[in-house]
Amino acid sequence: MSDAPQWLGYGSAVLTTSSFFPQALKTIRTNKTEAISLPMYVLFSLGVSGWALYGLLRQDWPVFWANVVTLPAILAVLDRKLRAVLNGSGRQ
Repeated sequence: MSDAPQWLGYGSAVLTTSSFFPQALKTIRTNKTEAISLPMYVLFSLGVSGWALYGLLRQDWPVFWANVVTLPAILAVLDRKLRAVLNGSGRQ
């Protein structure tokens, strides 16, 4: 079997993972979370964790690595949003 599907997976993983980082970096730098949906980020972090586990169990390394690399940034944004909500400064 050709390695092309694997390389397509890695290329797509790089694109989707990198697309998330500009928003995460902006949120981390500014601490502005008013426009961020708390339920969306909770569900997103659970989904990304699930995809990482799926990739690990299936040994589907593009899926695994894309999600493992993205998860810390997602959790950093979620942490800031949760802190803002608990402090009363961030809408849910």
